[in-house]
Amino acid sequence: MATLRFKALDLVNQRKTADITLPSVNISDYYGENVFGFDAMRATMSSDNFKRLRRIIDAGDKVDRNLADAVASAMKSWAMAKGATHYTHWFQPLTGTTAEKHDSFFDLTSDGSALEAFKGSALVQQEPDASSFPSGGIRNTFEARGYTAWDPSSPAFVIEGLNSKTLCIPTIFVSYTGEALDYKTPLLKSLKFLNDAAVPVCQYFDKDVNKVNTTLGIEQEYFLVDKALYAARPDLVMTGRTLFGHAPAKGQQLEDHYFGSIPSRVHAFMVDFEKSAHRLGIPLRTRHNEVAPGQFECAPTFEDASLAADHNQLLMDIMDRVADRHGFKVLLHEKPFKGVNGSGKHNNWAMSTNTGTNLLAPGKKPKENLQFLTFFINTIKAVHKHADLLRASIASASNDHRLGANEAPPAIMSVFVGQQLSAVLDELERTAKIPMEKGDNMYLKLGIDRIPEVLLDNTDRNRTSPFAFTGNKFEFRAVGSSANVSSPMTVLNTIVADQLVEYRKAVDELIDGQGMKKELAIIQVLREYVVDSKAIRFEGNGYSQEWEDEAEKRGLSNVKTTPRALDIYHNEDVKDLFSRNGILTGVELNARHEILLEEYIKKIQIEARVLGDLAVNHVIPTAIAYQNKLIHNVRGLKDLGLEDEYTQTTVEAIKKMSRHITTIQKNVDEMIEERKVANKIDDARERAIYYQEKVFPYFDTIRYSVDKLELMVDDEDWPLVKYRELMFNR
Repeated sequence: MATLRFKALDLVNQRKTADITLPSVNISDYYGENVFGFDAMRATMSSDNFKRLRRIIDAGDKVDRNLADAVASAMKSWAMAKGATHYTHWFQPLTGTTAEKHDSFFDLTSDGSALEAFKGSALVQQEPDASSFPSGGIRNTFEARGYTAWDPSSPAFVIEGLNSKTLCIPTIFVSYTGEALDYKTPLLKSLKFLNDAAVPVCQYFDKDVNKVNTTLGIEQEYFLVDKALYAARPDLVMTGRTLFGHAPAKGQQLEDHYFGSIPSRVHAFMVDFEKSAHRLGIPLRTRHNEVAPGQFECAPTFEDASLAADHNQLLMDIMDRVADRHGFKVLLHEKPFKGVNGSGKHNNWAMSTNTGTNLLAPGKKPKENLQFLTFFINTIKAVHKHADLLRASIASASNDHRLGANEAPPAIMSVFVGQQLSAVLDELERTAKIPMEKGDNMYLKLGIDRIPEVLLDNTDRNRTSPFAFTGNKFEFRAVGSSANVSSPMTVLNTIVADQLVEYRKAVDELIDGQGMKKELAIIQVLREYVVDSKAIRFEGNGYSQEWEDEAEKRGLSNVKTTPRALDIYHNEDVKDLFSRNGILTGVELNARHEILLEEYIKKIQIEARVLGDLAVNHVIPTAIAYQNKLIHNVRGLKDLGLEDEYTQTTVEAIKKMSRHITTIQKNVDEMIEERKVANKIDDARERAIYYQEKVFPYFDTIRYSVDKLELMVDDEDWPLVKYRELMFNR
């Protein structure tokens, strides 16, 4: 094993920086060239069909079969001109990754002649096997039928493989009986719900608003390690994180990696994957070193939320493909290395109208600022009301390692709004009487008109806040780096939309039922919401024990583990929230709960198996072999007549190693027995909790002794690639 480690290090030393050729110095020259977007549609379809399709996409309507045939023909011609030989419905099952089944354009006619064909029926609907994907009991193994259905709002694209090109058609994935088996279906429903709820509220202020889009910008953090070193670490290969590894003398404490000069091999990788991303219409704009050694970040500009979610899934796939060409492996696990920063996705979320207004951006006039405060306060109110649901939306075994550690926000959901906006909300709360002046003057006594025109940098950023306002958007920082963002975004869209519906009812009741002026009714309800949701607002250090104590006093939950966090999905109010708004049925919600529990169980189970294997079959034999060298050394010294004063230190080292070896073996054996007990538990929730409470605690105990042995065993003999080698060899 040690030989494998040093062979891997030799390979790293032989790596050369790849030469990357860009199609043009201007990204705009090749941006989106592999996307069947509006330009490609216009060039390959008749004017009438293009206009019909454009209207359908904009309105979110259904494509009829005749138009589908025309689109399929144009799409095939465009894709084949780019060298595509196959097509696939590209979807996002509840595995967390994407899925695809490739079919050839090649077909045979009735007389045996060969031709390339692609009909509208094949574009609109396909039938992959639904029984082999997670369904949470919705589908039995023998019930295989499921459907993928074309999502016209997300453009098709061509993926370039090593020796082939494939047309990918974004789709949803549902069961034979109609239940959603993917992340995208409920996301699309939540986006429609938010639009339907937000438009009537917007019309309090602007009658021209008839559509509200949800926008999203997803910052993606990741680690890069050399793929030879990765292959020499079975724990990385099997679990995505290092189960063992003593901290190197130098980690991130000097903070010299953050925003530092990008290493040449890494820079070449970044340029290469950005080229692929840009050709696929992913609007990447930012790249930089993150805080931890070997950690980096990329970020796109804002897009429609559904497209942004698709692009993020596609981006993770592209990164992995391109990294392989550069001798790297991308680590998307939230905490691949102990003791340094983990990785997340910072989801920058906002709402914008068809009239060009960002609803989370303050305006120049009091009326515009009242509209801003309406959506701003309703979002805070929604997060306060459904904080536990928002926490559950980002729960996973891997994210449990990250939340509350280093730069990541804690498991306590809170909202940071900044000093200036806090003052505005406090003023609104203190105002006992609503001013009665007419016109815009009625806002003056609230200080609303004093919100500055440009609020982007009016306050410091709070990196410890899971949900922070950053000037013209909210940044949901708690989402894990490996997650499909559709799940937390579905929850966020749904809770905000539901809150806006409730708000509209409350305001209309004051207007219609009590004859109150519209502006006064708006302010009164907002003031009530500010008071009701004050507990969720926090401006301080989210990592501190003081905040944990304060949060408990405020009645905020601090659920640190996934099995417990997921309990909220069984809450009747949560089921009602999703079902009455048409996002997820009770059956679909129960299925997702079951799937997430099973995923948690399997991840801890796999980690336990890998940990036990490495500890017993790699670490212990290495330690014993080194012990034998020390024993031989002691005997040799005694044979020379050199007694205790020369051998005492070595004997103590042998004893210490024996204690660690015994600890490892004992705890691995006990962990295995606890795993056997866990596997006999039928109920998924109870089994997940047992794994978390009874199996997982052995990990740290075993790791402690393994990491101590790493410091004691001769470096030449140690079998596992070390942290200093993984994080600093690029």
